[in-house]
Amino acid sequence: MPATEPMPSPDVIFDTLFAYQKSAALKTAIDLDLFTAIDEGAHTATAVATRIDVSERGARILCDYLTVNRLLAKTDDGYQLVPEAGAFLSKRSPSYLGSIANFLLRPELKNNFENLIEAVRRGGVGPNDTNLVSNENPVWVEFARSMMPMMIPAAHAIAERFTAVEPIKVLDIAAGHGAFGIALARRNPRAEIVALDWEPVLGLAEAHAKDAGVHGRYRTIPGDAFSVEYGSGYDVVLVTNFLHHFDAPTNTSMLKKVHAALKPGGRVAVLEFVPNPDRVSPPMPAAFSLTMLAETAGGDAFTFAELREQLENAGFHDIEAHSLPTPQTLLIARK
Repeated sequence: MPATEPMPSPDVIFDTLFAYQKSAALKTAIDLDLFTAIDEGAHTATAVATRIDVSERGARILCDYLTVNRLLAKTDDGYQLVPEAGAFLSKRSPSYLGSIANFLLRPELKNNFENLIEAVRRGGVGPNDTNLVSNENPVWVEFARSMMPMMIPAAHAIAERFTAVEPIKVLDIAAGHGAFGIALARRNPRAEIVALDWEPVLGLAEAHAKDAGVHGRYRTIPGDAFSVEYGSGYDVVLVTNFLHHFDAPTNTSMLKKVHAALKPGGRVAVLEFVPNPDRVSPPMPAAFSLTMLAETAGGDAFTFAELREQLENAGFHDIEAHSLPTPQTLLIARK
C-alpha cells in the first residue's frame, strides 16, 4: 500500500505570526538581565524574581516561555541556561551579545515592517519610513554602540587575512564601531588606520581605538563615503557591511573610488551577507534581503557573482571569497 502522506500542519503559520512575541520576550529578558541572574545561581522563579526585581508570576511565565523557545532549560532543579544562552546572553560570558537587541529592535526599524506592504509595492523603503542610508541617520550611533560584539569574530578573521609586519595604511569605510580597523592595528603594530564615517559615529570608534591602545595610529575622516576625499596610497581598504545598503550601480561607482585610493597591488576587503545563487540559502544571508527591502531604497543581499561583477566593473581582479566563522562572507580583490 502507498505510504500515507502526513497531513499538513499550520504550526509554521502560527509560529511566524507569533514571532513578535519571541523578540519581545527575549528583549525583555535581556533588559532585565535575566540570563545573568540564572547564570549566577537564581534557578527558581522565586529566586529569579528577587534577583531581577519583578513579580514571581512574571518571572515564572517569562522563564517558561523562554524554555518553550529553547533559550532556557527547565528541570527539577529549576531553570538552567542552554549553551547558546550561556555563551551569548549572560554578561558573565566574554562573548555576550545582548547589546545587539538595542539596535535590531529599535522602534523606527520595527515600524518599517509594520508597513512592509508599501516596501514590497515600491521595491524599497516607503517615503514615511526610516531609510537606513539617509544622511547622518542617528540609528548608526546606536549601531556603533550596540553591534560591536557581533562583529568581533569577523574582525579577527579578516585581520588574520592581512597579517603583516611591514607598515601598512588602511582605510576603514563606514567604520562604525571601528572593530575591523582596530583588529588590524592590534595585529600589526605598524599599521595606520584611517576611519571614515559620520562624525557622531566616529567619536565611538575613536573611544574604542583608545581602549584598544591603538589611538596613536588611528585617525578619522568625517563625512559621506560617496562625497568625501579618501586620500591615496592605501594598502588595504575595508568595505564592511556597506554594499548591501545600495544598488549595484551605486556600489560600482563607490568601488571605483576605492580602486583609485589604493596603491598598485593594494587590496579591498568586502564583508557581506552572501546568499547562494538560489537566493534562499543559507537562511540568514538569504533572509537579509528582506531587511534591505524594508529599510533601504535599493539595497540587497548580493550573490557572489553579483559582487564579483561590481568589483570587476570597478577595475578589481583576483577576486576571492572566504568563509568566516560567522554567517557572512569575506571577498578580497586586488587593484
